Amino acid sequence: MTVHIETPALLFSATSLILLAYTNRFLTIATIIRGLKKAYKEKESSMVLLEIKNLNLRLTLIRYMQMAGVLSLFLSVFTMLLLFLDEQEFGVKLFGLSLLSLLISLGLSFWEINISVGALRVHLSDLMEKKEAK
Repeated sequence: MTVHIETPALLFSATSLILLAYTNRFLTIATIIRGLKKAYKEKESSMVLLEIKNLNLRLTLIRYMQMAGVLSLFLSVFTMLLLFLDEQEFGVKLFGLSLLSLLISLGLSFWEINISVGALRVHLSDLMEKKEAK
């Protein structure tokens, strides 16, 4: 298999946008956690603690998503360097690792989104129960 030097460069724009989205998720969750911590200090509630625990898991996943995404970008750049130096075989293998890293990042993102949707459904369940009771 032959990989041209332009091929790994195709991942740059996609990876950059993905990392930006991950950062936005992180910042949003961090803001929510700060608000929940303040709410917990005012009124200790087990529900708030459960939400913070859920958000903490999501933060951990986002950290790993970002790490895998950055690793993918790093490996793509390193692949381009190897291809520039005419190290085709090692470059192809490294590009494969870059794609694998991107897949891991996307898989973690899928997991984090599922956790988020589940938490929102739990959060809205009391409203749905009130609606059904009417």
